[in-house]
Amino acid sequence: MKIPVLGLDGSKKGEVNAEKIMSVPVRDDLIIRAVLSERSEKRQPYGTDKLGGKRTSAHYHGRRQKQRHAMMSREMARMPRIHTTATLYFTARFAPQARKGRAAHPPKSEKVWYEKINKKEWKKALLSSIAACFDRRFVEKRGHVLDGIKNFPLVIENDIESAKKTKYVEQILGALGLNKELKIAKERKRLGPLIVISEDKGIVKAGRNIAGVEVVPAKNLTVEDFAPGTHKGRLVVWAKSAVEGIEKGV
Repeated sequence: MKIPVLGLDGSKKGEVNAEKIMSVPVRDDLIIRAVLSERSEKRQPYGTDKLGGKRTSAHYHGRRQKQRHAMMSREMARMPRIHTTATLYFTARFAPQARKGRAAHPPKSEKVWYEKINKKEWKKALLSSIAACFDRRFVEKRGHVLDGIKNFPLVIENDIESAKKTKYVEQILGALGLNKELKIAKERKRLGPLIVISEDKGIVKAGRNIAGVEVVPAKNLTVEDFAPGTHKGRLVVWAKSAVEGIEKGV
């Protein structure tokens, strides 16, 4: 299937083939699994201090003899207690149920949070999420505004990669009919259009200052870029070379 390629002013400049991309089946199960796997890989391991609640002189005396620190035959729980002549005499410590005691089952920093996924399965999920972005139904269902867009999906000539000014990038997106989308993304502070390029010639730095807009080279794409929060159908502006590269790799 041929998709029209637009110029920076919104006029038609040519066509690009995306038949293989659009023929990939959209599978929600793979997309959700891949996004959760990518998120788990970014998770920061955390844990408590291994000696937390254990830095104390409290200990347990279980002797029945009538000695000064004997704890048997007393009306108190058999717990490690501080033995001193001060105000903390026989105060329970160390045990999980004691005040300032150790945690019973604390989080451990050595726990592995990463959820593994096969490479072929991840690649299929990536292509599936890309195919969803080429379908107007999924994009509208996700909440993006496509009223002013005549040609969908949005594929633009490679000159967009050389845009080095934020204002210029906004003008290009406006020419494509994305003014409403940019306004909503700014007011509601939500994710707006994703710009996919093949090579960064200045647009990454220029585009990151626009609220809701993200610019990602094709080699760094993840499933979550196309399905934030596991919800497929993000509005994407494609550079022509990026579409050709993905079409070749399907």
